[in-house]
Amino acid sequence: MDKIQIIGGNPLEGSIKISGSKNASLPILASTLLTDKSIELLNIPNLSDIDSMINLLKSLDARIELKGDNLKINCQKPRNNFASYELVRKMRASFLVLGPLLAKYGTAEVSLPGGCAIGARPINIHLNGLEKLGAAFKIENGYVKGTVNGYLKGSEIKLAISSVGATENILMAATLAEGKTIIKNAAKEPEIIDLSNFLNKMGANISGAGEDVIEIIGTSKLSGCSYSIMPDRIEAGTYALSVLGCSGKVKLMSLNKLLINHLKDIFLNIESFKFNIVDESTIIVESNTLHPKGLNIKTEPFPGFPTDLQAQLTAALTKANGVSFIEETIFENRFMHISELHRMGAKILIEGSKVKIDGQKKIFGAEVMATDLRASSSLIIAGLMAEGKTTINRVYHLDRGYENIEKKLSGCKVNIKRIKN
Repeated sequence: MDKIQIIGGNPLEGSIKISGSKNASLPILASTLLTDKSIELLNIPNLSDIDSMINLLKSLDARIELKGDNLKINCQKPRNNFASYELVRKMRASFLVLGPLLAKYGTAEVSLPGGCAIGARPINIHLNGLEKLGAAFKIENGYVKGTVNGYLKGSEIKLAISSVGATENILMAATLAEGKTIIKNAAKEPEIIDLSNFLNKMGANISGAGEDVIEIIGTSKLSGCSYSIMPDRIEAGTYALSVLGCSGKVKLMSLNKLLINHLKDIFLNIESFKFNIVDESTIIVESNTLHPKGLNIKTEPFPGFPTDLQAQLTAALTKANGVSFIEETIFENRFMHISELHRMGAKILIEGSKVKIDGQKKIFGAEVMATDLRASSSLIIAGLMAEGKTTINRVYHLDRGYENIEKKLSGCKVNIKRIKN
């Protein structure tokens, strides 16, 4: 397995082009099953999770051509609607093919999902919503087997929690349902907006994406289109937090206005953290201290502080001036990076759903192990901050969500390299 090696202690200075969003690409790829017309997707990131979704769609007989960040796909009627354990176990987002398969073909057999081990993340919210549209399910031998008698029918659905994945699965299915569907307590993340914009470009009738209530008027078929994926807000936030932990000045490029405002809002209360908006796609992030003031932050659904940046913020605060508190309100068991940060000299105490971070003057390089996607990026930040050499093992987790992270960071005058094994 590959490793990442970092010699820490340097500020970040340079420019980074933000890639297309992983969390927008995956549901958009799944939704191509809703049409038998050709689709062109631009700004697709080069990630192992994207490869997993592509392989799953190919197993359903999709014809796919990928050149750089440009993907062309055609999903004609598959020979079967079977999404195998071997493919779905690699990534939880694979479960997003369930709604499109049921809506388009009336039947689906999808393995229970895998992916990051950061909590239960139950699928019952997905199934309950799809049942309201007329689907019937049974779970046998690790597979969800779904059928529809005729066509899905529009309905009013109130989600028990504002689940991003459930909102996406129900939203996609409802585009081909008869009549009107209303999703209440819908997730409001920008990736939901991007999915809705894509579906509307295909001919869907969706309004309210990004708000609590989404309305979908079903249509009998969707067409092909060309669409550019939004930039990745978690990647951008990760590089911004690298600057917070290491100091320096970095230009983040290829963003959009919504994400720039989001980043500015979630980092608003961090002293010594400066944001300069250059234009609607570019910001400069700057910090002139290695010891930012301690913080008290909790993770929340959008527009709050993202759970997907919690681990990175934890690392960035290990050298803060004073004590910091972070409360994780979205997922349980999302503190697996803490034990690895302890190996580097961080002083962090887990108290239920909260962590208490006692800022240190220094942390030190060590050999550490990535346990999940965002934990691995927190170890990158810690390695950049640390005195001496850090070696990060199991970086295949990192490759699930960060495109060429070592190349992008090495362009910012830090000492980081990948060791091929």
